[in-house]
Amino acid sequence: MTSQPIDYEKHFLVETSWEICNQLGGIYTVIRSKLPANIEAWGKNYCLLGPLVNKGLNAEFEDIAERESTLGRTVAALENMGIEVRYGTWLVSGRPKTVLLNPDHNIGKLQHIKKQLWEDHQIPIGTDDSLYDISLQWCDLVDTFFTLFSKHEKRTILFHGHEWMVCPALLNTTGAHSNVKTIFTTHATRLGRVLAVNHKNFYDMMYEVDDQELAKQFGIPSIHQLERQGANKTDCFTTVSQITGLECEALLGKLPDQITPNGLNIERFQDPHRIQIRHEKYKKQIENFVIGHFFNATPFDLNKTLFLFTSGRYEYENKGFDIIVKALKKLNEKLIQEKVDVTVVMFFITNAPVKSFNPAVLHSKALLEEVKNTCKSIEGEIAAQLLVNAASSKDDFKLPDLNQFVSDYWRLRFRRSLQSWKTDEWPMIVTHLLQDDHNDAILKGLREEQLFNSPIDKVKVVFHPEFISPTNPLFGLEYSQFVRGCHMGIFPSYYEPWGYTPLECIARGVPTITSDLSGFGSYTENINANSQETGVYVLKRKDKTEAQSVEDLAKMLLQFSKTNYNYRAIMRNTLEEFSRTFDWHKLRIHYDEAYAKAIKK
Repeated sequence: MTSQPIDYEKHFLVETSWEICNQLGGIYTVIRSKLPANIEAWGKNYCLLGPLVNKGLNAEFEDIAERESTLGRTVAALENMGIEVRYGTWLVSGRPKTVLLNPDHNIGKLQHIKKQLWEDHQIPIGTDDSLYDISLQWCDLVDTFFTLFSKHEKRTILFHGHEWMVCPALLNTTGAHSNVKTIFTTHATRLGRVLAVNHKNFYDMMYEVDDQELAKQFGIPSIHQLERQGANKTDCFTTVSQITGLECEALLGKLPDQITPNGLNIERFQDPHRIQIRHEKYKKQIENFVIGHFFNATPFDLNKTLFLFTSGRYEYENKGFDIIVKALKKLNEKLIQEKVDVTVVMFFITNAPVKSFNPAVLHSKALLEEVKNTCKSIEGEIAAQLLVNAASSKDDFKLPDLNQFVSDYWRLRFRRSLQSWKTDEWPMIVTHLLQDDHNDAILKGLREEQLFNSPIDKVKVVFHPEFISPTNPLFGLEYSQFVRGCHMGIFPSYYEPWGYTPLECIARGVPTITSDLSGFGSYTENINANSQETGVYVLKRKDKTEAQSVEDLAKMLLQFSKTNYNYRAIMRNTLEEFSRTFDWHKLRIHYDEAYAKAIKK
């Protein structure tokens, strides 16, 4: 990789996205995590441009009064035109200057904007969805911003837009102002995501399809054409991974000019001296759930138990949930056959339509609390009488029979509490009541593979169809804390342009499985052929049958199940060191190269 340095003083970077101060998906994470590195490099020559749509904005935004700088004068000009605009500081790491424009200003202009896009760029007029419409209204204001800003700011302005929502403004701005250069980054093509959900052989077919016709079939002709035009007409086109680059070539008609892999603000995750302590702390809280969920029917040794998990958007095949379920069955069989003295608890964490928590799960938790409280009371009673007994002893200093210190009341209470909690029924595989239990993909898969949490199963399953939060009564953990408490994250995606979940795992010192069909997995393979030694297992899915992928995944899980405590502790520290490879301070250079290419065009 050849560095193409940017003179930050001679340029002004405006990073633009619908997700600035407005979290919808992964782009928010990309931009926000990159801010400290960007501000360190660009300083006052950088700002964000986004939509004024977040109702809770005041909690994280502080207005700036000045109107003398080039940016301030541009904001003043927008205000004089009657446009609702907020100019201030986004109160996140890096504290970037931010301009937000209210798309409602253009409600009455929507049809005119669509007509103009058709005449100028041949973007189909038909409405794709409400997000499409409001982004058009916003982009018209973004056009106005750059028209005004290019007059006040005499240096070269870099207009960097993320995703299709910014494409109308990118197209209108490209070539319109001599001192504005445009950069378009797509993090996944809209058509590619839809095709991957609907076709198992997506990677084989993507070069053969008529992308325009398919976009019409899936009801996204305008969005697809915006992406296609953005890729081909802006000064520099980038995407996040080599594999998504091939997708862009097939569906958008152009290979990216630059690959810009995603990173994290790794410093926020690093805690090298406490990594094992934090793992043990949060593992204990997961163990509390496991005791309540499993031990009333099928207890096992927690000292010989591994907690594995997968999480993400509920796309059963795209996220690899389908092969995880099949691999778990094989792992269960292998653990039993080889008599491996370990129990694996696998958590599926995703969002599915639910009615409520399963009352039986909550009831078991409540009964366990009663058992705990009874144990504490007995403990207190024993402690008090044991002290008196010890103080009164003369010659015999042996530990007495502790049962004699427990009163009949607490003996009976203890027995009744346990009898109420214990059951012959196998533990539930799902923690909630689903709206459509019979057709849920994960449940159907678990039933087909007969993973029912039976007493003989070495692999136990918990399907938690809501994302984890501190208000959750089952865990009482942040998602990040839950991740730290687990032993491994599993993300063998079929379609994953990048994949933040495995990256967030390694940043927290948690071993992870990814796939060579994900951007993160393929990038890791390229920079580190022995990534498995660092705790990143890359499952080969490219040019493999599903059966081969399932078998390989099961072998990886079996291998990890046989690791010991010390090996895993060393791996946690190695992983945290390896994760620094993905710090934005190192990866931001790829964007600098993209900016240099745009400037030279």
